[in-house]
Amino acid sequence: MQIRDKVVVVTGGARGIGAALCRSFQTEGAKAIVVSDIDAAGTDAVAKEVGGLAFAANVANEPEVQALVKKATETYGRIDIFCSNAGIIVDGGLDVSDAEWQRIFGVNYFAHLYAARAVIPQMIAQGGGYLMNTVSAAGLLTQIGSAPYSVTKHAALALAEWLSVTYGDQGIRVSALCPQGVRTDMLLRHEGNFLMEGSVPPEHVANTVMKGIATEEFLILPHPEVRDYFQRKGSDYDRWLRGMRRLQSRVMDASGAIKNVKE
Repeated sequence: MQIRDKVVVVTGGARGIGAALCRSFQTEGAKAIVVSDIDAAGTDAVAKEVGGLAFAANVANEPEVQALVKKATETYGRIDIFCSNAGIIVDGGLDVSDAEWQRIFGVNYFAHLYAARAVIPQMIAQGGGYLMNTVSAAGLLTQIGSAPYSVTKHAALALAEWLSVTYGDQGIRVSALCPQGVRTDMLLRHEGNFLMEGSVPPEHVANTVMKGIATEEFLILPHPEVRDYFQRKGSDYDRWLRGMRRLQSRVMDASGAIKNVKE
């Protein structure tokens, strides 16, 4: 899909990857950019920067996602590309409370489901459209130190696959963005995190997304090595699990916290 003259919605657009996506869509000549985030002030700032429409919303709340889609459609007549990009992380494993599991599922999984429910019918009616769902390399692999992040990202990837299979012949294109370390607030809050090595700026991710949408790739991989890791996982699952356990022992301390690699 060519981006020029398209109407684009970006959630999680106030900062990080989302803000970089908005700027790249502007550069690529999108007709209109709808910026959405739970951070109203940040949403307004990015929308003003790219000449777009600001719409503050909590993507874990389905009526708010429906309202976002309705507003974008009423304003511009259609939605061509919907970037379901918002995401959060919760550290921990079996000790994480049910409330925190429900919170992260709301943002990392149900937000993608709510977006698909809201926008796919109109995309089919207009002859096609594009869903670009920000997942993570954790959806293909796993996330050391965070069971909730790993599980919700696997679920998000599974949904993206299903949407592509189910609606691809009706003109709906789907991409799953699966980066490793990206220098956003989520990563920078964990100074010394092992993912800092090899991390990339949000602008690199956004540029990779522009190319991925243009070629309609399902897996968009700002870190090309992730494809190799995924292939190794599929070719010898047990060997891959042993390797991940070795990595875990290297990067986590006895308490189960990620070590500061500067130590």
